[in-house]
Amino acid sequence: MTTDTGRRTTGPVLLRPWRPSDAPAVLRAFAPEEMVRQSGGRPVATTADALDWVARWERQRADGTGYAWAVVRAEEDEALGCVAVTAVNRVHACGWVSYWTTEAARGSGVATAGVRALARRAFDDLGLYRLELGHRMDNPASCAVARGAGFAAEGVERGRLRYGDTRYDVERHARLATDDVNFG
Repeated sequence: MTTDTGRRTTGPVLLRPWRPSDAPAVLRAFAPEEMVRQSGGRPVATTADALDWVARWERQRADGTGYAWAVVRAEEDEALGCVAVTAVNRVHACGWVSYWTTEAARGSGVATAGVRALARRAFDDLGLYRLELGHRMDNPASCAVARGAGFAAEGVERGRLRYGDTRYDVERHARLATDDVNFG
């Protein structure tokens, strides 16, 4: 198993590790209120917050518990989104996938391409066998990303998430290293 942290091109996007120089892009990405959920509930409102966000990913990578990459277009270097695999369980060779894009990149296919690239990296470089993800049932765009990236729907977890006083059902998806989508 390798934990290659370099750049890797996959179709129209490439994945690269987050770095301190990405702080301005991280701040722009987390400016919308709904992005607080994507930061683990910690606001990312200052340069120091953005640098801490990057450093947390570096620590998780060093610990082998989580890996996040900036999604960039092959011809550019500005971060358009993030793909990550966390809750890495080496005993069962599985992990939890998450993703987001900047407002400017939404609807452009960046998330789907990034999640596809993440899956390849998780299977090939990290030695994982099963990747899981979930999205709120009222988020069809996230469902489209999951399906477009080859993640099969497995079922609905009722009342799984709570934001404020509202509970949300979540559809769970998974992709296995042995799925046909990996060999096409």
